[in-house]
Amino acid sequence: MFQLLRRAHGLCMPSSYLHLSRLVDRCLLSKSPTLARIFHAQLVKVGFIRNTFWGNRCLQLYFKSGSVIDAFQLFDDFPDKNTISWNVCLKGLFENGCLSHALDVFDEMPERDVVSWNTMISGSAFCGYPEYAIRLFLEMQACVIQPTDFTFSILASLVSCTRHGEQIHGNVICSGVSQFSLVVCNSLMDMYRRLGVYDYALSVFLTVEDRDTISWNSLILCCSEAGDKELALDQFFLMREVGNQPDEYTVSTVVSICSDMRDLSKGKQAIALCIKMGFLSNTIVSGAAVDMFSKCSRLEDSVKLFMYLEGWNSALCNSLVASYSWHGFGEDALRLFIHSMRQSIRPDKFTISSILSSMNVVMLDHGAQVHSLVIKLGFESDTAVATSLMEMYFKTGLVDSAMGVFATTDGKDLIFWNTVIMGLARNSRATESLAIFQQLLKDRYLKPDRVTFMGILVACCYAGFVNEGLQIFSSMKKLYGVVAGNEHYACIVELLCRAGMIKEAKDIADKMPFEPNSHILEPILCASLDLGDTRLAEMVAERMLGSQPKSSFPYLVLIKLYEMTWRWENSVRIRYAMNKHKLNCAQGSSKIGIKSSVYSFEAGQLQIHGGQDTCSILELLSWDSDDQEIH
Repeated sequence: MFQLLRRAHGLCMPSSYLHLSRLVDRCLLSKSPTLARIFHAQLVKVGFIRNTFWGNRCLQLYFKSGSVIDAFQLFDDFPDKNTISWNVCLKGLFENGCLSHALDVFDEMPERDVVSWNTMISGSAFCGYPEYAIRLFLEMQACVIQPTDFTFSILASLVSCTRHGEQIHGNVICSGVSQFSLVVCNSLMDMYRRLGVYDYALSVFLTVEDRDTISWNSLILCCSEAGDKELALDQFFLMREVGNQPDEYTVSTVVSICSDMRDLSKGKQAIALCIKMGFLSNTIVSGAAVDMFSKCSRLEDSVKLFMYLEGWNSALCNSLVASYSWHGFGEDALRLFIHSMRQSIRPDKFTISSILSSMNVVMLDHGAQVHSLVIKLGFESDTAVATSLMEMYFKTGLVDSAMGVFATTDGKDLIFWNTVIMGLARNSRATESLAIFQQLLKDRYLKPDRVTFMGILVACCYAGFVNEGLQIFSSMKKLYGVVAGNEHYACIVELLCRAGMIKEAKDIADKMPFEPNSHILEPILCASLDLGDTRLAEMVAERMLGSQPKSSFPYLVLIKLYEMTWRWENSVRIRYAMNKHKLNCAQGSSKIGIKSSVYSFEAGQLQIHGGQDTCSILELLSWDSDDQEIH
């Protein structure tokens, strides 16, 4: 009888369920609003629309396809909504960025379970409201809702200070449910790593019994970020010894650590392991390998590896563009950039920043074209790209263009402010640099750091603002908690030396809390040369050679000073010492742009554009000149 009824309705129930399930899978993959409506029509046709399970599935499809209005209409027509229906609606609204509607739905919910609260917490965080997400967790506790592993993992990703992190950790322990959860422990480790509390991260790691690859990855990264690269590599070796297999993220981290250590030998071993495990095809791993060779001064190997790899993408091209830029090969970086665009590889913000950093003064036309591309791609509002644009313009002396970028950029971060202050300082715009510094001080969310004070002291040094420089230098620690380093002492010493205050400069160098380096002593040595003070020059030069015996600068100053005072024997003795230690003078270089090419000229080298033809013309001109003198 039941079979006859099913045939009478033209419907075989099991096959209809199978058909609907397949249609759901197709809709989820395509995220097509049209397919979602077809599925809705099928439910109405077979009489399943009043079924809560299938209604929830249809609601999910509408939200996945972005049809929020259709989803709301279906939700309002639901005859029997359950908690799952409300949760699906809540999650869908957050996924489509409808925060206010999600809050309304949450307030209207007749019953909230832990999934509802988790959805609200994760959704608020996703929409950029981490403080509200933490407040929701407190309300959840007040409603006596037991948090889950997912709750704590979300909260751990939101914490921005150690005190809150410790409170979340305390909640984990007091819950008695999740303290041994691997997911929660990994989240706590990552939280403490982000906060820089590496000891706490290690203690969490030690409490985990069944550690997985994510646990070891967090430990390796903690050791690396704490500054102990060797210990990080030791943990990687221990990870393999205990039987945990590394993944792509592990090996990319290890290759990056070798890059930071400039350890080519270990870096090669890590890359060999990548090849053995089949990870080199991963663009993150291959990009890290390209970067490693570059930082180990093996740019040619970076290029070879790049050419060997197949399936270039934006991330991989970025690695080689950055490598070219880092080594000063701006023209090669630009060629690769153009080639990648011809291969339909769309540049991202990192690509643009790298190519702008590689620009030099003879590539102004290309820089302007890249700026136009930035506007075309809609990247001009990105702070990192805007910073690179300003840096390029400052480097090429186009201060007004740089300040135009400064005026039109919103959301300025500290790096952005530092770039403006330093750029103006290096282009002899000290007054403007000081004015920008005063603007920064009015920002209550940003505080000047070491780089900021370095830039403003450079400005004072170039302009000869002695009083302002001394005042800013003395306020670093007192008002802003920034401890002066070698670079700050070098600026203030040079400022005093330029003002003729040699004694004050030497007193500062003598009273430093650490041994001054050559950059601090060089201005004093140059000032002693201008004064003809042989005794001071000899004392400072001896001090410099004690820390940097391979430096030729102290020898050259002493030679010039001895020759100025007619002490030829001492001059010969210094020259003999230089030859004995095989010290060479630093050679200068310059570049010139001719059409689309850039040519480099270094001291002691003859590089001629045009080759043999140019030499022939020079010989002809020389012969013609000699002939005219005879007649």
